[in-house]
Amino acid sequence: MTRPHRRRAPADGAAPGDGTAPSDGRAAPRGDRRGLATAVVACAAGAGLALFAATRTWSTTVAERAAPLPPERVAHTGAGLNGSLPALALVGLAGAGALIATRGWPRRGTGALLLLAGASLAGGGVDGLWLATGGARGWPVLVILGGLAVAWSGYQAVGHGSTWPAMGSRYERAGRAAPKDGGRDRGDAGLWDDIDKGVDPTIRDG
Repeated sequence: MTRPHRRRAPADGAAPGDGTAPSDGRAAPRGDRRGLATAVVACAAGAGLALFAATRTWSTTVAERAAPLPPERVAHTGAGLNGSLPALALVGLAGAGALIATRGWPRRGTGALLLLAGASLAGGGVDGLWLATGGARGWPVLVILGGLAVAWSGYQAVGHGSTWPAMGSRYERAGRAAPKDGGRDRGDAGLWDDIDKGVDPTIRDG
């Protein structure tokens, strides 16, 4: 019986864990995983920042009341001045999760939606600069920055989302590649390995 030759390591010099994708495309390059993570973090952070800023007080008005009641000061939040801001921010937060869970055209569609939502958020922040008073103008600026972050994430998803890995793909690959215990179904090479270790390959557990 001729001992089978073991499969040699790839000759291209690629070391395990160096981020280089195998030729069969089963693993995503490290750069693609980093791009996905960056877009998701930027989208979630931008949407959260815009949502927080929209709930702050942007302006205060004084309403006259009948005597002898004193004038009433009324605080207006960004959401009160522009009701679409919280909804757009929530779209950004949901989109951050969708970027992880989807792939292909659904991911690109999510990116296009995030691009529109982010641009609308930034536009709402620009409008808020004219409505905010005093030091409260910083809140619309934060909405603008958050909207730009969401829009940038959407742009990245549209342009590069097809190369990003999908959620759970790494674990699926690991499950397919995991060897079975006890040398089962490993072929002749596995039997020779057992013999080298002093294990009788004809004995099976159970």
